[in-house]
Amino acid sequence: MIPKAENINTEFKTSFGDEVIISLVAFCNAGGGAVYLGLDDKGNIKGVVLRKESIAEWLNEIKSKTTPAIIPNVNIQLHNDKTIVVLSVAEYPVKPVSMKGRYFQRRTNANHQLSAIEIADLSLQSRQVSWDTYPYSGATFKDLNIEKINRFIGKVNQTGRFTLPADALPAMEKLSMLDKGIPSNAAMILFSKNDLRYNVHIGRFKSPSLIISDKMISGNLFDVLEEAMQTILGHLKFAFEITGKSTERIEIPEYPLDAIRELLVNAIVHRNYQSPTDIQIRVYDNSISFFNPSGLFGNITVDDLKTDSYQASTRNKQIAEAFYLTNEIEKYGSGFIRIRKAIAAYPSMRFEYRNMNHGFLAGFSYVTQKISMMQTTVETTVETTVETTVETLLQLIRQKPGITQSELMNKLKLSRRGVEWHIKSLKEKGILKRSGTQRGKGGRWEVFEV
Repeated sequence: MIPKAENINTEFKTSFGDEVIISLVAFCNAGGGAVYLGLDDKGNIKGVVLRKESIAEWLNEIKSKTTPAIIPNVNIQLHNDKTIVVLSVAEYPVKPVSMKGRYFQRRTNANHQLSAIEIADLSLQSRQVSWDTYPYSGATFKDLNIEKINRFIGKVNQTGRFTLPADALPAMEKLSMLDKGIPSNAAMILFSKNDLRYNVHIGRFKSPSLIISDKMISGNLFDVLEEAMQTILGHLKFAFEITGKSTERIEIPEYPLDAIRELLVNAIVHRNYQSPTDIQIRVYDNSISFFNPSGLFGNITVDDLKTDSYQASTRNKQIAEAFYLTNEIEKYGSGFIRIRKAIAAYPSMRFEYRNMNHGFLAGFSYVTQKISMMQTTVETTVETTVETTVETLLQLIRQKPGITQSELMNKLKLSRRGVEWHIKSLKEKGILKRSGTQRGKGGRWEVFEV
């Protein structure tokens, strides 16, 4: 069967050319996929004309233009007397694969050309190693701060997740952060005597163009974590509540602090330390954002992060292990699950994130600041009810684009005013559009995914 639309594993082309080879390379560098020759970008069957030597010539061209050379599987199909050729490849075990010196990877339904850093990442990932495990060029054990290592050893042994020797040198060797007297990249980033200038840039903004204050933090990663957290706290608003007969005030932070710390740790641990760009944190009146100059690593997607069962890959294995052993992270790949649990007590809080070509952006925003520890049950129930109603309404429209308001009223058990309110809200957000007549027969709804 021919797929209905292009996606992360499917590409449509009307004819053979370099763009077909680029798609095959992009599939090899991702999870595999297939190019359907003889279809336009809407999936309409146009067919291709095959000569006796066409397939052989195409395969030779693909082989000669790719490194390592790839040879796709070929499947020829007939649909209403029109010929469709399907060229398919599996994920290549040794990545990255290139097409005439250029590297591509499939992202959603498009081919993304990889940067030099992304190419290096993909190579390391395919060999199941990480950059931070490599020796730091020109460094020796003397370049490490023994006091910082000793504090780290004490914290690791206190948590009980692992036991390290009391002395710094054997401890580093046990963690594979020191080999023949040469520290790894992770060891230097974590414990170097000198500041390697891996910065965390924190700014307090009144508007995107008006900066109230800003601070650059760098140094040992554990110290950076604590200083950055304290700096963020200094910019946050706190509400105070006195309950019962007690005169003790309860502090209610603007955002759940566990969630803030989780995003900060996530940015530090999973950062691409080959990138010259800083981690950037922006604090506004009712929102805070964390920009990590590193996109998602491995095959994980933004949609995966929305589930409670995703399996994350680790860009920096030794750095992640160090933060795990000191109890700064609970378990690899569980941070976003804990964030969703933390913000559940904040009724109007929104947690949004997106992967970009040059990094990953995540953050929180709210409409009304939480001012009471009891401010959860009613508002959470109302918000959940609204979200459920909206999703049901959209599902009904997807199933029947010509559905009428009367039918929606009956299905949703809402008044006409209630249905009209939801429809107006969805139209204003650009999620819903009506074509044809506005009322009665002949009109159709169109849902836009955002």
